[in-house]
Amino acid sequence: MVDEETVPELPATSWAVLGLLSFGRELSGYDVKKWSDRSLGLFYWSPSFSQIYGELKRLEKTGYAVSRLVAPESGTRDKRVYRITDEGLAAVRSWARSAPLDPPVLKHGPMLRIWLGHLLETDRMREILSGHREYAESMRLRAEADAADAGTDEAWAYPRLTLTWAERYYAAERDLAEAMLADLERMQKERPGPSA
Repeated sequence: MVDEETVPELPATSWAVLGLLSFGRELSGYDVKKWSDRSLGLFYWSPSFSQIYGELKRLEKTGYAVSRLVAPESGTRDKRVYRITDEGLAAVRSWARSAPLDPPVLKHGPMLRIWLGHLLETDRMREILSGHREYAESMRLRAEADAADAGTDEAWAYPRLTLTWAERYYAAERDLAEAMLADLERMQKERPGPSA
């Protein structure tokens, strides 16, 4: 059993991958990437395939995951699937309970561009904000669809909850972009400058 003082120092990506295995299914690296894209990527970050495979090997070395080869349903290559061990489940539970929370770090590319608005034409700023509004709405729709795909399975209750949060977050980003467009228009009326 792992106690809170003996949980090893692992990067957040390790804990995220181990967390994906904690739902009790055997997953291939491809499956981990797919589930990461459909959940973690909407509110945290989705690691690349190379990072996932590296983390799966690390987790296996620490004894937190085990793997086996399974014959493919189609194709010719065997597939390696991973599952969490009891020690891994205890470790990720301890990490989720006691690890310090890193505050969110906001790196907002569209706002960096608007911050430099004195160097841009008004039309370009409108394009940036309109593009961000469209992006946010597409992400909101994706989060909504992924939450619906999670269904009513009790095992997916908390991932569904975070997907609902992501849906609300992207709705807020969409609405903020819309408000910024209105602010930009109001600002241009108050002090006209170059518009193209």
